[in-house]
Amino acid sequence: MSTSQDNVTGEQQSASSGQPKSFWRNRDYLLLWSGQALSDIGGAVSELAFPLLVLAATHSPAQAGFAAALRALPATLFSLFAGVLVDRWNRKWVMFVCDSGRALSLASIPVAFALGYLTVAQLYITAFFEGSLLILFDLAKTAAVSQVVTRAQLSTAIAQDEFVEGTTELFGPSLSGALYTVSAMFPFIADAISYLISIVTLLLIRTSFQHERKPAHRNVLAEIAEGMSWLWRQPFILTMTLLMGGGAFVFSGSVLIIIILAQQQHAPAVVIGLIFAVGGIGSILGSLLAPHLEHRLTVGQSILLCRWYLVLTWPLYALAPYPLVLGAIQFGAGFVDPIEDVPYFSHRLKLIPDELRGRVLSACRLFPGTMRPIGLALTGILIQRTGVFPTIWLAWAFLLLITAIVTVIPQIRRERAV
Repeated sequence: MSTSQDNVTGEQQSASSGQPKSFWRNRDYLLLWSGQALSDIGGAVSELAFPLLVLAATHSPAQAGFAAALRALPATLFSLFAGVLVDRWNRKWVMFVCDSGRALSLASIPVAFALGYLTVAQLYITAFFEGSLLILFDLAKTAAVSQVVTRAQLSTAIAQDEFVEGTTELFGPSLSGALYTVSAMFPFIADAISYLISIVTLLLIRTSFQHERKPAHRNVLAEIAEGMSWLWRQPFILTMTLLMGGGAFVFSGSVLIIIILAQQQHAPAVVIGLIFAVGGIGSILGSLLAPHLEHRLTVGQSILLCRWYLVLTWPLYALAPYPLVLGAIQFGAGFVDPIEDVPYFSHRLKLIPDELRGRVLSACRLFPGTMRPIGLALTGILIQRTGVFPTIWLAWAFLLLITAIVTVIPQIRRERAV
């Protein structure tokens, strides 16, 4: 697979733009990374608190799953349009506005609670609104990463994002469980504060988050089609997009499955948080190992190794549904996740031209984003109607099928990093 000449030129410009050669002396990257680390931990704190609060108020797994699905639904509705905005607008200010809106929306929950007006409907609306801003923010952040680091530093930067993800899984849910035990409102207050910190770090960054662009007034649909067309001509990335969509359909419901299984074992909120935190430890360790495996495994081999591990360990949810085993499953899943993500995401960013990056990334995320709320909602419905164990086995059968299909596709097995 060949890269675009425009992309190569953009990467060369980025590498020669005066950025520090030492990764850990890159001031602007460190500001971006540290601010988003705190913001991501805050997001994880409220993400677990949403279904816990709805479940406590309604005693309905279906409604808890619906609340989580609403937070993920904007990925389907707005992803392609968001990609156009990220390629048109100043990415730094997009992130600033999004974090400001997220801080205000999360702060509205404890305010309404204090005034005695908090309703489940408000939780639904807030989840949807925050999810909408998250889509736009995350696209801008991902597109901007390659502008604040050199091409040689990109894989390390992706590994650091995975480290943040692991740290988020480690501290976010456990902190959420502890805060929720003290007060159901504390997780939302903590998340709002984390967004305010992110805003400050963004304002301190000097590097531009995109190449200089000429103003152009074009049709939005034509710009979306340009990103979709580029993706369609890339067999490997297209196949991976479909695989990640199928995975999102199954894995999105695992949070609700773990919560239900742990509650059946009479585990308190703190223990539930610790189960997810163990996954964060695995992800941190995996993110430290992943850059070293790039020279021993091809991109395709890393993907298949991760996917088959997840297939083989999924049945443990049904065979041993105890908090200790649930924690072990989360640890393993967290450990192998960066082994796939670091080589794939860095490889994908190198292939996409900067001027198309927002639109192509949004196209890549459309199918997974569509499958995530469907998977969440369907998991809640299946648990309520058939029980948690039949739901686990149905999810495993689907996971096994799509992994087996992808294994025989040449574009996956043969792909190597550029």
